[in-house]
Amino acid sequence: MHLKGSCHCGKVKFSVESAEPVPFMRCYCSICRKTAGTGGYAINLGAVAETLRVTGKRFLSVYRARLPNKNTTGTRLSSARRYFCTFCGSALWAWDPTWPEFVHPHAGAVDTRLPVPAANVHCLVGSKAPWVQVEGKPSDPRFKNYPSMSLAQWHESKGLTSRVKPAASKPRRSAKSRNT
Repeated sequence: MHLKGSCHCGKVKFSVESAEPVPFMRCYCSICRKTAGTGGYAINLGAVAETLRVTGKRFLSVYRARLPNKNTTGTRLSSARRYFCTFCGSALWAWDPTWPEFVHPHAGAVDTRLPVPAANVHCLVGSKAPWVQVEGKPSDPRFKNYPSMSLAQWHESKGLTSRVKPAASKPRRSAKSRNT
């Protein structure tokens, strides 16, 4: 599915191809909640990074969260890059060099009419804000951390995957050359 999106002020616009366009997974982690500010959770879609096209790049900035070190004191810098508009602050997408072929647009920044999910999955419920009530149906899967099923696997299990696949034979480009 061809997705178009933008920030609130319209200074940044983007388009991307997505094989996983159904906004089903609600993330309650403190990073998504605080940077996207959407109902106590954020919804990220899966898309093909090499298809990302951006206008208004001069209004983009990147945030990398500080995470607690595992088994030691202090913090470390997250590998994930969260792109946002410097003019209005809208959260737009996340990209992580760990999985360079994927980009994760925030469903809230997508202007294209998205399909309504048949079900929702609630992840990182263990770090939701105390005032947040997990919405959805009582039968919705809820995970304290991450579910074992990926975005792609969920879409495949529901028969919702399109034909868009990353081109494995193309050389990888850095996030900077692709997104700035």
